[in-house]
Amino acid sequence: MSEVPFQLVLDVRWSDLDPNQHVRHSVYYDWGAQARMAYLGQQGLSLQWLRDAGLGLVLLREECVFRKEIRPQDHPVIDLQLLQARPDFSRWAIRHRITREPGQVGAIITVEGAWINTAARRLAAPPEPVIRVFNQIQRAEDFQWLQAGKGNPPG
Repeated sequence: MSEVPFQLVLDVRWSDLDPNQHVRHSVYYDWGAQARMAYLGQQGLSLQWLRDAGLGLVLLREECVFRKEIRPQDHPVIDLQLLQARPDFSRWAIRHRITREPGQVGAIITVEGAWINTAARRLAAPPEPVIRVFNQIQRAEDFQWLQAGKGNPPG
């Protein structure tokens, strides 16, 4: 297993700002979704691939902790690390850090998710290509395996 580090450079658009002239709270969640889908796409799990496989991502929980404001002149970067997972990757948690300068964390997003069979509309274990990609996601220093049958990732 070789873990793949991932970073995505983000653009701060005028429409991302609130009246206080910093990035509004909901934009951070959009950036997290953008980063996850960009990573999966780079690894061959594009939206089309997911559609053809009858598979979708479901977020069970999403949380953002805001540390430092991000302003229009900043050049934010978001990363992606696997925080928790069941051995079959049917449930997982991903942590994103959004930095405005190296070493300056602006926000930390944590999402807990699962896979859904889009035809049956039920949670499902993912197929082998997804398992292979999730095995390659860079693991957080505090990564932990979840036991199957113990519910969602803790929160």
